[in-house]
Amino acid sequence: MSEDFDDDHHHNLPSITYTKVGNQKLRTAIWTGTDKGAGKRTPLLLFNGIGANLDIFQAFADHFTGRDIIAFDMPGIGGSPDPKVPYRPWWVCKAAKQILDMHGYKKVDVLGVSWGGGMAQQFAFQYQKMTERLVLCATAPGITMVPGDMRAISKMGSPKRYINRDFLKAHFEELYGDSEDGFGMFTEHMSPPSLKGYMFQLMCMAGWSSLPFLRFIRVPTIIIAGDRDHIVPLANAKILNFMIKGSRLYEFEDAGHLFLLTKRDESIQIIRDFFEEPEVPMPPLKDILLPPILNNKAA
Repeated sequence: MSEDFDDDHHHNLPSITYTKVGNQKLRTAIWTGTDKGAGKRTPLLLFNGIGANLDIFQAFADHFTGRDIIAFDMPGIGGSPDPKVPYRPWWVCKAAKQILDMHGYKKVDVLGVSWGGGMAQQFAFQYQKMTERLVLCATAPGITMVPGDMRAISKMGSPKRYINRDFLKAHFEELYGDSEDGFGMFTEHMSPPSLKGYMFQLMCMAGWSSLPFLRFIRVPTIIIAGDRDHIVPLANAKILNFMIKGSRLYEFEDAGHLFLLTKRDESIQIIRDFFEEPEVPMPPLKDILLPPILNNKAA
């Protein structure tokens, strides 16, 4: 698989490396932030959804350029080789910590999407001293979640939606609850996972629940959820909000599971407001793709 992103100058391209964690190689991306002045912003660690390669975060990174962003492909996903042995959420977080240590990051904000939201919860608990703030998007407390629409959930059992684009297009709204406009954004940087990689990722969460430790997460947290999410119903965000002390809940109206893509500008503004940071445009984009978004929150 090619490791090259679109070389269009409008993209804030990451540096791609491979990190060895035990016997497992993990494809790792770091997008370098442009805010290098005093009080450099906290780096952002990203955990992606099931079967999703890190390249899908490219659109997000293009619009969130002030800080370093770190993401990696799970075993058998994107450019990471297949897993040799099953793994659990604690291992994923240990791998993330190893990647952060290697690159000299001592403290990060953590953002998790869907499946990755479970990993983000685990990381914030497992490595509290490394976690500054937590952003949970379209996610749930694991096996103890309120289940989604069966028509959507039944299609999650296999990676078919990543492999067959016609299938994905036909079932896009039924699966995610987002309008078909999001299809192009989702597929632009998508590469299909291996069957083994996908199955091991599903197995990783078997029997896992964050409910026993959510009370111990004491970092500032925002939970963002779409009211039309067919995979992770809004009720799950309410459980997380109740269990994580002092957390904020943002209910996204008329949004499905993929609001980070389909409502990207609004999503980024919500996260910016939570971080209390203004936008930092990339020089070549200044007047093209990134008009300054006013942060109406008093810093």
